[in-house]
Amino acid sequence: MGFECAGFESVYSNDIDKYAAETYELNFGEIDTSNLFDVVKRRGMKPIPKKFDILLGGFPCQPFSLAGRMRGFADEGRGDLLFAIIDILQKRKPKAVFLENVKNLQHHDDEKTFKRIKKELEGAGYYIDAKVLNSMHYGNVPQTRERIYIVGFRKPRTLMNFRWPDQTPLSKKISNILQKKVNEKYYYIEDDKFIYPKLKDAVKNKDRVYQYRRVYVRENKNGVCPTLTASMGVGGHNVPIIKDAKGIRKITPRECARLQGFPESFILPVNQADTHLYKQIGNSVTVPVIARIAENIRIAMESVIK
Repeated sequence: MGFECAGFESVYSNDIDKYAAETYELNFGEIDTSNLFDVVKRRGMKPIPKKFDILLGGFPCQPFSLAGRMRGFADEGRGDLLFAIIDILQKRKPKAVFLENVKNLQHHDDEKTFKRIKKELEGAGYYIDAKVLNSMHYGNVPQTRERIYIVGFRKPRTLMNFRWPDQTPLSKKISNILQKKVNEKYYYIEDDKFIYPKLKDAVKNKDRVYQYRRVYVRENKNGVCPTLTASMGVGGHNVPIIKDAKGIRKITPRECARLQGFPESFILPVNQADTHLYKQIGNSVTVPVIARIAENIRIAMESVIK
């Protein structure tokens, strides 16, 4: 969506998660749900178009995240998915590549992991630059979300013409993303003798976002939402919490989508459980941040053509 905002058109998409694929199909159309390893290693890359301008990839972040086991490339099927991307780059040779991952990728394994990634991309024929951007500073969304973005171009001149977007003031508040009518299921009730007593004493301010951390409740004092994660779909207690006029509740999947910069027109499947929606949105990227980077990528590519 971010790249389409900048004038690009998607010609091929792949995701093995059937729920994410269902959501994608509702909004954008056809998607290949086969394992990318199978596509690259066993099927001769036939499904992938022979010509396209840019490859976008969000290879799994759990192997590199501080919240995960940080097994890196040793995490088979996730940490090594990058090498399937490298194969595509070597065989299809698109003009550019754009990758996203958690901030910790640059420091994982004493920076050896990132150096390896950079070396692999350069070996595939790309000139690389990378930067960590926070969504609240570059996407005007009230969510603190630091992610590393990697851009690469086959021509060094294109990279020379590329500029990372500048910071922009944060004008949106948590109150701007909240729904006026919220289903009762998102509220914590007094009958919950385990969690509610902890929330009742800790969740006091209506303009703050809170997190329940099993043994304590943490208030986000900067007035924005903490990083949305895929683990929001596990157990439900990782979903950020707010207090409104009716009581204490989790933020809804739609509110999470707004925190990621998705427009109201973006469809969230009504037949999917909230756990799947939370996971997908936590796994997603912040659309306005991507749109700004994509615009600068397009400008850099067009400047070389001229």
